[in-house]
Parts: sequence; C-alpha cells; structure tokens
Amino acid sequence: MNDLFDRRGASLDIIPVGRVAIDFNPTDMNRPLSQSAHFNKYLGGSPANIAVGMARFGRRVGFLGKVSDDSFGDFVTDYFREEGIDCSHITRCRNGEKLGLTFTEILSPTQSSILMYREGAADLMLHPDDVDEAYVASSRSLLISGTSLCASPTREAALKALTFAEKNGVTVIFDADYRAYTWKNKDEIAIYTSLAARKADIVLGSREEFDLMERLVGLDGTDEASAAWWLTQKPRILVIKHGKEGSRCYTREGAYQVRPFPVNAMKGFGGGDGYASAFLHGLMSGKALPEALEMGSASAAMLVASHACSRDMPTENALMQFIREKKTQCENVVTAL
Repeated sequence: MNDLFDRRGASLDIIPVGRVAIDFNPTDMNRPLSQSAHFNKYLGGSPANIAVGMARFGRRVGFLGKVSDDSFGDFVTDYFREEGIDCSHITRCRNGEKLGLTFTEILSPTQSSILMYREGAADLMLHPDDVDEAYVASSRSLLISGTSLCASPTREAALKALTFAEKNGVTVIFDADYRAYTWKNKDEIAIYTSLAARKADIVLGSREEFDLMERLVGLDGTDEASAAWWLTQKPRILVIKHGKEGSRCYTREGAYQVRPFPVNAMKGFGGGDGYASAFLHGLMSGKALPEALEMGSASAAMLVASHACSRDMPTENALMQFIREKKTQCENVVTAL
C-alpha cells in the first residue's frame, strides 16, 4: 500500500478539506449538558483535528477551508500556524457567517453526545472559486470529509478539489464524518457520500456511515458485504469502525480485525480523528498495513482518554511509547481475518 503516497516532489503530505469549528468541552463532567456550567474552548471539526494530528507527527499539512472574519477565525489560523499548518488557502467569510460551535456532553466515560450550532456555518461557505488546482496538485493526498458535501457551495468546492486530485494523481481519502444537522434527507446523504467514496483510494467510516453510503446500493449491512462491493470500485483500503468494539480493515489482498487498546476512557468522541491521523501517518511512513492500523488504534485510545481532541493529539514519540507500554498488557491488537 506504500505506493498510495508515492508522489515525489510534492511539497505537502496532506490537505484536509472542510469543517473547522470551535469545541466547548465541559470541565464539570458526568452530568447532562443542561447542568454543565464550565467549558474549555478547543479547535474542533474532524478535518481540522486530523490536520493537527498529522502536523504533530511532523507531516507537511495544508488546509482548504473557510473561517469567520472575527476573533474565532483568528483563533483557528493562529492555532494552525503554531502547529506548522499552511494557512495560505484558508479564506475569510465576507457576509457575516460564523464558525460552527460544538457543545459536548460527557455523561459518563461511555455516554457522550454533541450539540452543534451549524446554521450559516463558515465552513459551509467554501466556494469553488476558493479551490486552486496548483495547490491540490502540490500534495501527496487530499482528505475530503462528508460534512463538506452536505450543502452548497462547499459541496461543489469539495468535488472540484476531488476532481483536481484525480487529474493530478493525488491520493484521495474520504472520511465519512456524518453529522445529521445540515443534510436534507438520507437519499441526499447516500448520493453525495457514495459519489465521493467511489472516487477515493481510502475510505474511513463507522458502520452507520457505511450503511448511509450504501442506502441506494442494497447491501445487507455487514462489513463483509461492504468490502465485497466497495473493493470492486476504486477504493483500495476500507476502514469500518465499530466504536469501543474496535474496527476492521479490508483490502483486495486481505482483511484485519483491529482491537482497541485498553484505557480509562474519559469521553466517547475524538477517537476517530486520532485514528485517521495516526493510520495515515503510518502508511505515509512506509509502515506495513497492520502496523499502521495499530498506530491508528493507539491514537484513538489516547484521544478518548483525554479531555480535548485537537489539543491532545499525540506526537510520534508519545504514540510509540504508549504502544510499547500497552503491549505489555495486550498482544495481537491487529489480527488477520
């Protein structure tokens, strides 16, 4: 799978596209959101979290997105620059649109929910005119998130970026990143997410997200059926996540079961973004697929055991130390199916 990222001369390793938001995570946890009074502010949004995660691993990261023309927009670009992320193609909204706000509820280590304010969100204003072919072509990979397909004009912008990636031999990663708030109906979800997934080289999603993508295909809702169908299309790697049960990875050459590393969880969200960044970094580093999957599982465990998402993305040293320590307690995190 190492040839997926073999683009010599590329100045960037990855360009995530789409959602960047502000997360407010409660510090008075284990109670309903209605009773939470104190919060910490963090950079959020799945593509933004993945961008930070990849930068922490030393990857050359860009970003294609839209932010508000205010102090929260400054917060995003300042945070990205401090992480070494290129902000040259992050543009400002001009009609008063604001960054989406996410308030999280942490009822218990296994019960979490998210309340999003997404009406007129800045990231949904990314316009096709904001997408530059030379910028997309300068990267080894492009990551499209499902939320960038939920409304216009960001939908057309994401599809334009995807088209430029295909044209220039840039590896496409599709992260389903399903959020119900801005989609009109399930058929719309199925049409646009499956369109992007069919053009991707790597597809990441939960079982629920694959079911939504496959709504019009008529599969039976099992991982085996998903793999049998998607691997006849363009994708070469599928990762199907099952939350605390772990994940499965399918390729045309074989399949793997990935168990979670044991941790004392603090929250039930954020693990997917940690998984994606570490897994993709592993592949880009030339790791064998099982080792890259192990890295993804480890990062996911570290993120659910922490309070934040972007702020708590691990460095490579921290990740590998975590793996070494945890493997004294559990072996065979990744096994062939």
